[in-house]
Amino acid sequence: MIKKLMSDEHFLKKMVWRRDVVKALALSALGIGVAPAVFAQTLKLPAGSFSEHMDDHIRDYLHKMKNFDAPHNEDIKIEQEAYPVFQSTVQRLHRLEQFVGHLNFQIIGFDEGIRIARRYADVGKFTEAELGFMEMIFYHDASLYGFLGEKTMTKLTDSINKNDVIKIPDAGNYLYRGIPHQTLITIRQQVSEGVVLTSGVRGIMKQFLLFLSKAEMSRGNLSLASRSLAPPGYSFHANGDFDVGQDGLGVLNFTEKFTETEVYTRLTDLGYLKLRYKLNNPLGVRFEPWHIKIT
Repeated sequence: MIKKLMSDEHFLKKMVWRRDVVKALALSALGIGVAPAVFAQTLKLPAGSFSEHMDDHIRDYLHKMKNFDAPHNEDIKIEQEAYPVFQSTVQRLHRLEQFVGHLNFQIIGFDEGIRIARRYADVGKFTEAELGFMEMIFYHDASLYGFLGEKTMTKLTDSINKNDVIKIPDAGNYLYRGIPHQTLITIRQQVSEGVVLTSGVRGIMKQFLLFLSKAEMSRGNLSLASRSLAPPGYSFHANGDFDVGQDGLGVLNFTEKFTETEVYTRLTDLGYLKLRYKLNNPLGVRFEPWHIKIT
């Protein structure tokens, strides 16, 4: 356990330092802002204080993870000049979801979504500015605003084959056939009938909407959004992971309240909760005890 904690801290120090050095340069394009004073302070840091500086970063990081839904001074936000395009993109994604339906939207790809929007006035064609904004969000290294997990989809046009997924009755979600689907079946058999699938397969457009909607709720704060939702291209829900909860708990299934449930206890005892995002993990993500890790 001590060795693992030391390894996580070393990884965190390495990633945080890299992010600080390059974030102001990399995020200057297309309206993602960095407070000049923050970057200047980083660049002028005396060499001899590296260790102390990194210890401060670790404490700051843990504070942010504990208070993941609160804004923090160094958070990266959408600048005012880019805000109209940001908002219009979110609104069009909402219209796209309404048009194709919640279930279909879970697995819709970028190209398919663009074609539907162009064809139907109820959604409306994505503008060049909106497409450019989405491309920028997808291809920027998310560690620059705090998300330190690996990328699971490397191309914006990566899509989910509908033949590879299966609809889960009464869940409003899909799961991949094979191991993910069988894992849910086994969990329901061994844990209880009270297990509900709260989130399954997510395509690129669904992840865009989730992430950008979260950012919009916090006035364009991308760092805040990334502490609880993977940026587009980084979600393991595109690869087989899924979320479960206790029937009747509702939205509290996505809080630490879930750890007080019978379902959580049984999942832990049976070894199903090999957590993707552990407590105080070094990936820039809040604790997610409901997340079933498949790959």
